[in-house]
Amino acid sequence: MIDLYYWGTPNGHKITIALEEMGLSYQILPVNILENDQFQPDFLAISPNNKIPAIVDQDGPDHRSISIFESGAILQYLGRKTGLFYPTDEIKRIQVEQWLMWQMGGLGPMLGQNHHFSRFAPERIPYATERYVNETKRLYGVLDKQLVGQDYVTGEYSIADMAIFPWLLRYEWQGIDLADYPEISRYIERMQARPAVQKALAIQVS
Repeated sequence: MIDLYYWGTPNGHKITIALEEMGLSYQILPVNILENDQFQPDFLAISPNNKIPAIVDQDGPDHRSISIFESGAILQYLGRKTGLFYPTDEIKRIQVEQWLMWQMGGLGPMLGQNHHFSRFAPERIPYATERYVNETKRLYGVLDKQLVGQDYVTGEYSIADMAIFPWLLRYEWQGIDLADYPEISRYIERMQARPAVQKALAIQVS
């Protein structure tokens, strides 16, 4: 059994998608980030950076319990654990890891800043908003080009798709017109059609 410390954010969705796609047994332990639950000592012992998601796998390596934080690290661990959606062929694995790191280092942080300055900042700062909207559009362009001629980011469905897709669901928040990114528009439709993705996105916590 895997304990998933979760809230319904793009980073949280990554892990529910992976767990559903991989057919792993898990239970959700809500961490209400709106109430600052992420700063509670018990959670910080598992996720010292006070961010969700985090997991505790009761049946980890050598059948011992292990806790893991950072969504990218969790996806890699689950991929290795199950042998699913994370190729063992080195060339294919490098492709997946490149796009996973692209999401972790670029798409997620930049879109997160876009969300903050476009929707949640207590005062509007035009320079900051323009900066992050423009970077969002650049990153969408990179992804749209990568998807030409293939259904998934590296050709075969992988943990990279699980990481990237949830961040695209807030495209309207991000000042994005999907008509400008036809490959991404079709990609979102393909991802939303997957039963495991549908089940993961339907999870409600409170």
